[in-house]
Amino acid sequence: MRILKYLIFLLLITAIGVAIYVAIQPDNYKVSTNATIQAPQPVIYNYINDLKEWPKWSPWHEKDKNASVSFGEVSKGQDASYSWNGETMGEGTIKTNYSKKDSINQTINFITPYESTSKIFWTLSPVEKQKETVVTWGMEGKLSFTEKAMILLKGDMEADLTKDFNRGLQKLDSLIISDMKKYSISIIGETAYGGGYYLYQTASAKQNEIDIATKRIFPEIKSFMEDSYVTAAGNEFILFQQMNDNNETAIFSASIPIKERIGTPPGSTILCDFIEPGNYFKTVLKGDYSNINETWIKAREAMKQQNLEPDPTKYPFETHIRTSKEYPNPADHLTEVYIPILSYVNTSSVINTEQY
Repeated sequence: MRILKYLIFLLLITAIGVAIYVAIQPDNYKVSTNATIQAPQPVIYNYINDLKEWPKWSPWHEKDKNASVSFGEVSKGQDASYSWNGETMGEGTIKTNYSKKDSINQTINFITPYESTSKIFWTLSPVEKQKETVVTWGMEGKLSFTEKAMILLKGDMEADLTKDFNRGLQKLDSLIISDMKKYSISIIGETAYGGGYYLYQTASAKQNEIDIATKRIFPEIKSFMEDSYVTAAGNEFILFQQMNDNNETAIFSASIPIKERIGTPPGSTILCDFIEPGNYFKTVLKGDYSNINETWIKAREAMKQQNLEPDPTKYPFETHIRTSKEYPNPADHLTEVYIPILSYVNTSSVINTEQY
């Protein structure tokens, strides 16, 4: 009987000791990690800000793929919310309290396996001329006695959270990079182009550097237009005078359509011209401009299949409908390719476009 009393007393002392040890553990915690993603800040922001995207990259959804998810009336930006319920994930909710392009703050409430409330924070810092972004993901909160006891039993919570955050950022990186590379090429076919006046500046460059050259030229043309009080009448386009596939060079004119002919100062590199209306073969690239060569190849192949001949009296051109200025995600860019086609043979005026 005396031995039993000693054992009970020993167990009581041990329990008190454990309780004291648990109680003196830090009440607050803060865990964060970061990764550099090769994507513009606005693109990454959309994947984090839209809670409907979370199941695609969340490390917890990866562990519990059968968990049920329901979204609130708002799924993007401030007051967006969603809840989950699963065997591994337990039950809980998350709500966005603050959302801007460079930071997001959220509240996460765990209901099971035990009740807890924490703050989630994100920062998105662009680097390298907006082409890549440092993404920081973290969580902070106050631990209850039960939570500290669970940590004591299960191990290092901060290490587990860091591992999950790193996995989540890795999956987010892969998802964004994959989505940014998506593109499609649509053959529209024969179409009538109305023609019109345009301002242009001619240049030559390596074929893979045309995009770089036009980023310098278009602002010069727009500056000239502002000084001359001229308004654009459509989207920017590139008119190709010559393409040499042997040395991979091109002579082209970066152009902006205008409503009427205007005079330009003597010696100016910016000139005005007119495109006659005519029949063209239209092909559309939705996606990154790096796929433009494939677009031209497919356009020519489709023309051959339809027994259409390019018109050697006119220049082909590309119209840039959506660009990185308004659409940071390359997958949303839109480029139209127009190749002039013969409706009749005119041998009196022939432009050297054999390379096409």
